[in-house]
Amino acid sequence: MSCIVEETERADQSNETQIALISGVPDDISKSCLARVPREYHMSMKCVSRRWRDFLCSDELCHYRNKFNLAESWIYALCRDISGGVFLHMLNPFSSRRSWKRIHEYPYIPKREGMGFAALGKRLFVLGGCGWLEDATDEVYCYDAAMNTWFDVLPPLSTKRCYFACETVDGKIMAIGGLGLNPKAKRTWDIYDPLTRTCNSFSDANIVPEIEDSFVMDGRIYVRGGGSSAAVYNASSGIWEHMEDDMASGWRGPAVVVADELYVLDQTFGTKLTMWCKDKRMWISIGKLSQLVMKQPCRLVSIGNSVFVIGKDCSTVVIDVENVRKTTMNGVMVCSSIPKTWEDEIDVISCKSVAI
Repeated sequence: MSCIVEETERADQSNETQIALISGVPDDISKSCLARVPREYHMSMKCVSRRWRDFLCSDELCHYRNKFNLAESWIYALCRDISGGVFLHMLNPFSSRRSWKRIHEYPYIPKREGMGFAALGKRLFVLGGCGWLEDATDEVYCYDAAMNTWFDVLPPLSTKRCYFACETVDGKIMAIGGLGLNPKAKRTWDIYDPLTRTCNSFSDANIVPEIEDSFVMDGRIYVRGGGSSAAVYNASSGIWEHMEDDMASGWRGPAVVVADELYVLDQTFGTKLTMWCKDKRMWISIGKLSQLVMKQPCRLVSIGNSVFVIGKDCSTVVIDVENVRKTTMNGVMVCSSIPKTWEDEIDVISCKSVAI
């Protein structure tokens, strides 16, 4: 009986793949039309048919939307609640009612800290970390934003790491430095390739220990350790070098790149946004954020010309860097904010944007 049921299901699936996405319309035109529907409606569209669902969850959809400049970036925050549980919150910045939503489907990640968080294509990766009752781990989890699904544990990192830098460049994930069972982990980095499901480890004495922040700009990965120690990785040559002192001296908080310009949120005394001026090789003060709308510590992520400053409890401020100087009054920036919509206290570990 079970064999008959399985054969019937396979036949139904085979018949459905032969049905046009939109009746009477060639599939290539149908795909182009479906790709133009705003991302907030994709969840409802998946209920139309199996073929619609498969297309909306596919890399092909991302190709269509990127080809016609239709991709929309949503923000994902890796958070920890008061009990130590780890989960994701998502924000659609293009919605008329912008608010953070919790993604309930996630694998069981033990009470863990010091994890790496990376975005690659339509997928997010949670790597490594260490828990209250465990040493550093090499585990890798993956969340597909188009499918709204977590994958099982992926092939592990080459090195067990905790409190390390994590960035993507050239379609690969870089896990850099940090702490681990091996004391030499501070001076090593892993290159993780999700496409080939392989991970290779390398070492370099120029990597700064105890990494606190990182960013990618002009094909290079910048990492900052304690004090003003910083290093730069050139992806094209595979070489680590020390970062120039004038640039490193002003990197005093989380950094983000907007239109090839580097911005840093200095949280030493309040919250002040600064910008690195490449031509003059100096840091320029942009303005301060009001303490009434933001809870430290903060994380930064950029979409278009906007910087999203995401603090404790996902309290969020949106800064348009093109207009920020025009809207700065008495040194305080005038910007929009997105309040939290829940009572629980949460800490924001890291934030990334995913474009679909």
